[in-house]
This record gives sequence, C-alpha cells and structure tokens, in this order.
Amino acid sequence: MSADKVLIVEDDSSIGMVVRSALEAEGIEVDVCESASARDAALAGNRYDLMLTDVVLKDRDGISSLEDVIAQWPDMPIIIMSAQNTLDTAVRASEINAFEYFPKPFDLDELVLAVKQGIEKRKADSQSESSTLLEATMPMVGRSPAMQDVYRMVARLLRNDLTALILGESGTGKELVAEAIHNLGHRKTGPFVAVNMAAIPSELIEAELFGHEKGAFTGAVGQGIGRFEQAQGGTLFLDEIGDMPYHAQTRLLRTLQSGTISRIGGKASIRLDVRIIAATNQDLEALIAEGKFREDLYYRLNVVPVHLPPLRARPEDIGLLTRHFLGLAASEGLPTKQIDEDAISRLTQMPWRGNVRELKNFVYRLTLTAREDCISEATVLQISGPGEAEPAISGAACSFEAAVGQFMIEQRQRGHGRERIYARALAAFEKPLLQSIMQQARGNQLQAAAMLGINRNTLRKKLNDYGLVGNKLGETRR
Repeated sequence: MSADKVLIVEDDSSIGMVVRSALEAEGIEVDVCESASARDAALAGNRYDLMLTDVVLKDRDGISSLEDVIAQWPDMPIIIMSAQNTLDTAVRASEINAFEYFPKPFDLDELVLAVKQGIEKRKADSQSESSTLLEATMPMVGRSPAMQDVYRMVARLLRNDLTALILGESGTGKELVAEAIHNLGHRKTGPFVAVNMAAIPSELIEAELFGHEKGAFTGAVGQGIGRFEQAQGGTLFLDEIGDMPYHAQTRLLRTLQSGTISRIGGKASIRLDVRIIAATNQDLEALIAEGKFREDLYYRLNVVPVHLPPLRARPEDIGLLTRHFLGLAASEGLPTKQIDEDAISRLTQMPWRGNVRELKNFVYRLTLTAREDCISEATVLQISGPGEAEPAISGAACSFEAAVGQFMIEQRQRGHGRERIYARALAAFEKPLLQSIMQQARGNQLQAAAMLGINRNTLRKKLNDYGLVGNKLGETRR
C-alpha cells in the first residue's frame, strides 16, 4: 500500500522543513514548494491526500489563488497556516471550506494530528462517495441522511479489525450490516460465522462458542469445534448479544482480552485471528443497571457503535425499498409488478413496527396477491391487515423521537453518565416545547397552560426559569 502523500506550500523554508520532518516521521510522504506557481505544477503531476498552505506566498495570495485548486481537486482537504492572525483570515479560510486553520506560531503536534485526521476524512469520504457500491453489495437500500451515516461508518470499518456493536430495532438489518463489513473488508476471503445468542440454550452456549473436548460433559461423545475456531481468519457475528447468559459473558470477556480460547475440558490455548461484530436490539446500558450485562464486556464490544435507524425515521427510503423488494420478488419467481405513487405514499404513512423486514414481507404479499400489474393505493389498503394501514406517528413525533435518540448519543459521547438523565433531557427539550406552545397560543398563558395540561402558575414559573417572559413571544398576561 502506498504511503499517504502531502503537499506543503510555504515560503518560509525553515517552517517547511520542520513540518516536513514531523510528517515524514509519521510515515507520510511530503513534497514542499514555496510559491503558487510551483504548487500548481506539483498538483498537475501528483495526487496528494492533503495540502498545507500558507496565506502569503511569493507570487500570489495563498487563499484567493485556491479557487482553481478546489475546482480541480474538490476531495483534497486543505489546511491553512497563517501569520496574519486576524478574524478576516479565519473567515476567509472558512469560506473556502478549509479543513483546518492554524495561526502561527502553532503547536506542531496539533498540526500533525490535524493532517492525519484530514487524510482519514478524505479516505472516509471517498468510501462514502461509492455508496452505490455499498447499496448494491450490502444489500441495503436507502439514500436518506440517516442511511448515509450508516454507509460512512461501514466504510470506516473496512480497513481495520476494530470491534463493532450494531444497535437497532428488530428488522432494521443488523446482520446485513455485519455481512457488509465482512464482505467489503480485508477479511472477505475468510468465513463469516453468525451466532444468534437468543436461539441457543443457556447451558450449551459456551460449548457452542468455544468448542469442547471428548468427554467434557454428558453427551460430548467427540471433539466439537466452536464458532470462534470456525471463524478463524474471518468474522464472528454475535447477534442478540443482550440475550447472552451472564456466566458466558465472563468467558467471552476473557477471550476478548486475551485473544485466545480453550475448549471446554481442554487445556490447550488456541490463538484467535477473528474479527468480532456484535448486535442487539436491547438497551445494554439498561441491562447493565439491572445487573444482567457486564459493564466491562459492554466497553469491549462498543468500540465502534453503528446505529441503525428504524424505518419510521427514514420514510423517504420507503419508495426505494419497495421497488427494490418488487425486483427481488420477481427474481425469485413471483409475478413482476409495478407500483404507483399513491400506493407508495400510503406505504410511507404506515407504521412499520417490524421495520424493513416487515416492509419486505408486505411487498412480497402484495406481489403475490395483487391482481393488477401496477399496484394501487386501493390494493395496499385492501391487502393490509388490521392496523397495518393506520398512519404512522406524525413527522413531528418522528423528529422528536429522533431528537431524543440523538440527545442520548451525544450524552454518551460527551462522557455523561446515566445519572440525572431525566433532568438533562428536560433541560434540553422543555424550553423549545414551551417556546412552540407560547407561539401557538400567541403569548396567552391561560391558553398555553390549557394546551399543555398544566396549571398557569406552573407555566409562569417555567417561563421565568427559562427566561421566556417577554415581547419576543408576544406574551400577554391575561
């Protein structure tokens, strides 16, 4: 694999030499030039993963002369360095969408770190740009922002063996994501072994995972090779990890820590070469609080979390998914069908509590039972079972649910514990709720209190606490 390559454009040769030495010490290949014309010549003959440039160059301004560079190499991150430490310089760097801006003098370690991050971002963006390949291979379908986040995370996992924890409701496609990470990654030539923890009796799960020697327990008439050994050189997918018995969690933790296993009844230690991907539809942090899941195992598994959105959080993908499943059904010998836009609109309004899996099953049912070649809204209503055709929760509710989920993710990312979640959530969501209600009530506190179902005095206190009493809400004191 070729080394990452960076271009430094700096008219101060001493600074250029210092930065070059620091980057080369990190295994990065570096070219240095001192003018915009030399920069353009270097770019014409080479492909760089990132460019560092000073603002003041010998022949031209380092920022204003970047317009053509950005047009020709839009995917190349640019880091601006400048001794002109003014707000105007920072604003100009922001206007050209510079990856980072460093006023001189700068911390060399911070600059090197930013260069590494810029290179990794370019690689990740390059992977996400090929989302068509991901969609075709996963097979997962969707172009919503929520699914693009999933694709980007999958792309970042392809070149390493970091442990991933896939989180999502039942039917969102957790195993498909695990298969994509394996099939598109560097372990694709090895085996992909999936184990559903909820499907294995508690007393057999350790033998299933780690294997056993002959006579290790009643019924062990021969040696058994466990799933870890079966996955050597490939990927082991531990589905429904939240259902794993507590006693087996301890052994799994020890395996992840040591990178070795020993079969039940055996003494030999077997070195593992296996990537671990786990998945669950449960709240593992809640299970930890209940004493049902080991906290140390959770942190071992949750190295890279991948959050799969429920279908109701990406309704714009339902049309794509429906047509995709119609094509799959036809390829499996079912009648070839089309579907009209009114029918798609109706499908988009349905709740899909079983997520993508439920939608797929319903589309197959439509394909088999619909009489017309082009499925209509009337057929959707006719074939859907009781409650299926009821509208899903409103877009506002979907947005609120998504906001709560994002709030919880941000809390964990910021290192907040599980304490005082209710108070923090109220502080985040109560103020915008009160603002919205007061606007709808045109500042009338009595009407707003009635809409909220609370006492007017309670409302007044909350408005005062949040500083929402004033003309900006058009408030009246009736």
